[in-house]
Amino acid sequence: MKFQSFDANYVQRLTDGDSGVENHFVSYFSNMLALKLRARLLTPGQVEDIRQETLLRVLDTLRNKGGVEHPERFGAFVNSVSNNVLHEFRRSQRRHGQIDERQEEPEDTSVDLDAPLVDFDTKKRVRRVLGELPEKDRSLLVAIYLKEMDKEEICRRQHVDSDYLRVLLHRAKSRFRKAYLNDGGGINPD
Repeated sequence: MKFQSFDANYVQRLTDGDSGVENHFVSYFSNMLALKLRARLLTPGQVEDIRQETLLRVLDTLRNKGGVEHPERFGAFVNSVSNNVLHEFRRSQRRHGQIDERQEEPEDTSVDLDAPLVDFDTKKRVRRVLGELPEKDRSLLVAIYLKEMDKEEICRRQHVDSDYLRVLLHRAKSRFRKAYLNDGGGINPD
């Protein structure tokens, strides 16, 4: 669909939401705004943000704020809205200060990059220490802490009551703790 000029009919159809006119409006003014804004040495992201904000404000003015007084000057209206958005953007940049892209990024201390290595070493040490324990202690600790089995199920398998299971668990943990510290663990696991 080709439009010869921006007149009252064009502006009215755009206000009414005519999809053909909307597509023409977006296509025509997107190209014009992109050329204008790129000439001002803005980044592609900034050009896109200002372009979208301009088109949105123009449509908002037409549909929610009473329209434009002189439809024959519609192109000039879009251009002035674009200038206003650009001025607001530049004021915002001065107020908030632009980031120097050559400046080194501050170190992110919220992530411990060594944690996976420490975890891996700890898991290796725990496996080694578990392997050194008597089978009865190892299977009890693995069942409770690694497999997270139900204690009643463990009592049935071990043929013991829950009070004696606590005693067995206490002994197994004590043996593990002693072996872990002897292995160089340096912490007191509980």
